Amino acid sequence: KRQRGFTLIELMVVISIIVILLSLAIPNYSQSILHAKETALRDDLYTMRSLIDQYTLDKQKAPMALQDIVEAGYLKQLPKDPFTNSRETWVPVTDDSLMSPDQSAPGIIDVHSGSDQSSSEGTAYSTW
Repeated sequence: KRQRGFTLIELMVVISIIVILLSLAIPNYSQSILHAKETALRDDLYTMRSLIDQYTLDKQKAPMALQDIVEAGYLKQLPKDPFTNSRETWVPVTDDSLMSPDQSAPGIIDVHSGSDQSSSEGTAYSTW
């Protein structure tokens, strides 16, 4: 009678195929995670910039800190920067210019990521 089971050669062939498939899938997975983080960063920046403009037009003054947008009810909380994984690393940009003639005080006009990493396009996230 012949015993049932797999030979060592058959097991090694199956394991080799699995390793080859994993070596192809892991770089694609890593790249998709990077693209997801970049998309989340773009979306967060767009939202915060829109809310800074809305706050400025509604209150006739620019926010002095990003927390002013949260306290005024425009956001529940600041989003986490996908690359620094922190709500505290956003870099606000202030300017003395006024957005409208009704605006009484200058303040934050833009926001950037606090990350020192570069994107898949080669630009720094802090310049987005």
